[in-house]
Amino acid sequence: MDTKQREGEAQPAEVVREYGPFEGAARVHGVTYDGARVWFASDEALQAFDPSTGASVSTLTIPCDAGTAFDGRHLYQLSGGCIRKIDPETGQVLKTLPAPGKGHDSGLTWAEGSLWVGEYHGRRIHRIDAETGALLRTIESNRFVTGVTWAQDELWHGTLEDGVSDIRRIDPADGRVLVRLAMPDNVSVSGLESDGGDILYAGGGTSGKVRAVRKPRRSRG
Repeated sequence: MDTKQREGEAQPAEVVREYGPFEGAARVHGVTYDGARVWFASDEALQAFDPSTGASVSTLTIPCDAGTAFDGRHLYQLSGGCIRKIDPETGQVLKTLPAPGKGHDSGLTWAEGSLWVGEYHGRRIHRIDAETGALLRTIESNRFVTGVTWAQDELWHGTLEDGVSDIRRIDPADGRVLVRLAMPDNVSVSGLESDGGDILYAGGGTSGKVRAVRKPRRSRG
């Protein structure tokens, strides 16, 4: 298990666009992106919208009170201590895996052939086998972990503690905090997902919104 690290000074997050609130979605939990649509979990349904227009384009009825992920073909959804693998066109559940946090799981993302799961109160991120659910490794944080995502080779996660949220890039080898983006006052981060470029989609919890946050350019050297 990796050692907890001190956090550096935060820079303000650049929120470039807000989506929602959406009809029938009082809360936003997990967020993912399938290359065309942004999906978000809203308690009893996964909803998708077009990020270029903000228009809702799809809804799948399924329990979804935590993280959401996409592996290039299938959706994965956390809820009630398990992870469901879902056909995004039909909503059919193809497989169910145990979640590592025993019901305290939060964020979810797909990378390097594995699922990465945030454990909220445990302040941890777990890498698990996407076929068996076996625990492969754990990274510790020093804040409650919400959304989790990989942006190319960068591991990012959201936090929410004492009413304050930030988005941080950490070293996947040892958990060191490398970059912190402080969200505006009274703006929380639930789910988190990269668009594969310079945007991070951040779920907004009870606001019912999804926010596009610009990812800072990585400094050289």
